[in-house]
Amino acid sequence: MTISSSLNSGVAGLTVNANRLATIADNIANSGTYGYKRAVADFHSMVITQSDGSYSAGGVRATVSRMIDQRGTLIATDNPTDLAISGRGFLPVTPFAGLDSTGSQTVHLATTGSFRPDSEGRLVTSTGQVLMGWPANPDGSIPTFPRDTFDGLEPIQINANQFAGDPTTMMELTVNLPATETDETGGGDSLIMSAEYFDNLGTSQFLEIEYTPTIPTSGMSHTWTMEIRDSAQGGAVIGNYTLEFDDARGNGGNLLNVTVNSGGAFNATTGILDLTVAGGPMEMSIGIPGTPGGLTQLSDNFSRAPVVKNGSAVGDLTTLEVDVNGTLHAVYDNGMTRPIYQIPIVDVPNINGLTSLDNQAYSISPDSGPFFLWNAGDGPTGEMVGYAREESATDVAAELTQLIQTQRAYSSNAKIIQTVDEMLQETTNIIR
Repeated sequence: MTISSSLNSGVAGLTVNANRLATIADNIANSGTYGYKRAVADFHSMVITQSDGSYSAGGVRATVSRMIDQRGTLIATDNPTDLAISGRGFLPVTPFAGLDSTGSQTVHLATTGSFRPDSEGRLVTSTGQVLMGWPANPDGSIPTFPRDTFDGLEPIQINANQFAGDPTTMMELTVNLPATETDETGGGDSLIMSAEYFDNLGTSQFLEIEYTPTIPTSGMSHTWTMEIRDSAQGGAVIGNYTLEFDDARGNGGNLLNVTVNSGGAFNATTGILDLTVAGGPMEMSIGIPGTPGGLTQLSDNFSRAPVVKNGSAVGDLTTLEVDVNGTLHAVYDNGMTRPIYQIPIVDVPNINGLTSLDNQAYSISPDSGPFFLWNAGDGPTGEMVGYAREESATDVAAELTQLIQTQRAYSSNAKIIQTVDEMLQETTNIIR
């Protein structure tokens, strides 16, 4: 029994070392595979208890696992949708073959991927993994989705021929009105300026702003009437205001008071006029009363700085960008940037309990525990990194060292089998 158990133990030693050799071969072969996680063979002894005082070799068994929690080094690339995670977490992907027209997809997990648009605009890797995310609302906000289900996720699809315009909703004026025009000897001529804005269709419109001085019977009035007309409404007046300026020492020239004659309200705390242009509401900043900036009245010059505004004309999609929070932005040649998807980060309690699949993908299993969808950088997850890939977690030098050890262990177990064979032969010779 003891001799035969030694033979069985030697055979078991050959088997487990062959398993370890297979993991080493896989690791070395995938040393250049982005996102690859090392396979590890762990040995466990087996004990056979004998009641008669003799000893029987129990042998050894091996369990093979994948060290999914080990991270590779991040390297820079030139593709904005090459994605990696600087820490814990996974990207949600679905196999291209698993796309379902009903909206139900099989969701897999990946730590990195080089995603590029296919013929239908879906962001997909060369191995057929389609990136998934939550679609943004038309205004760029991300709806609230449940975080414990994949139901809200959909394949990210980009229309490369899309156009976008950004309407102007804010405008800031910096204008100096000549104080001398409000003198009793002034001519009372109006001063006119125009300020461009963009409507809801990206069309260039403008506001015509007319400043008319109030001429007093004597002295200086320091008062103006400001009338605003909208070209998109055929030049209709959308606001009429009386402006009073301070002439006190140390505060001369600053806006003192604004009276609304018609049009939107004026907020003295923020210095903003609430206008309504053809496309909707617009805020116009003219300055906070009693403080420098915005509209002023000094000296005898009418001057203005360029109008500061948001919005833009119609632009073509030029590129995509992913920020650290996982928001996918469409970038247009007019300078506009618009969120179009939110890519969540998937996390599970036991990362090494995930089921390994082809192409460095993983799936949820009972051993991994339940998943949760985080915004990148929140909770235990790392930030999302664009223009980056995660290298293989294989350390070739360490694998080669284990290769030598495995070869020696395999040879030693083979020697045990050879020795047991010789001993059994000797036993047979005794019988003869």
